Amino acid sequence: MHEQNVIKLLKSDLKFSDSSIGRLRIFVKSVIDANKEYNLISKNTENDIWHRHILDSAQLVKFINFKRGSLSDLGSGAGFPGIVLAIFNSNLDFHVKLYEKSPVKSAFLKKIVKELDLNAQIFNNIYDNKIESEYIVCRAFKKLDRIIQVSREIAKKPHKLIILKGQNAQEEANSAFKNNKYPYKLENSMTNNDSKIFIADF
Repeated sequence: MHEQNVIKLLKSDLKFSDSSIGRLRIFVKSVIDANKEYNLISKNTENDIWHRHILDSAQLVKFINFKRGSLSDLGSGAGFPGIVLAIFNSNLDFHVKLYEKSPVKSAFLKKIVKELDLNAQIFNNIYDNKIESEYIVCRAFKKLDRIIQVSREIAKKPHKLIILKGQNAQEEANSAFKNNKYPYKLENSMTNNDSKIFIADF
């Protein structure tokens, strides 16, 4: 999907402001520029970054109440979905926490947060402290059963777990909940007919 078509969707369906779109443009340019030296995203997705990375991340705003609290993005990488969600957030009382253990990617995230003046903090290791957030989000982090383990063991309760998953989402969910049954739902992705968004309350 072309950049302009994605931007139309961001504005009409997801309520991104003109100011947020401007920040997204700066963010996209920074990712592509840094990608020449570092492997932040797959090179073959650069031309489709607005659809594959920006819109894919942005669709999570539908499931988050930004009025109060915070969210933690586990394994932020180049900032997907965490930076995109921080750009959307206009509430100074809502905090975005980005967890990324790679020194290169962590340094990139710190640069972006400062440049765009985002209400976000960067942490190196999810196991250093208890995760204190109302929402835990992630994309391409770990297998679902490992994420659920983190969610159950080192995250405060209650919280909502929101994970961008591929076509094997149902199989992963079946495997993860084989022994312990928790209510969850799989929402359709805006970017891929086969992909799903896993949502559960813990």
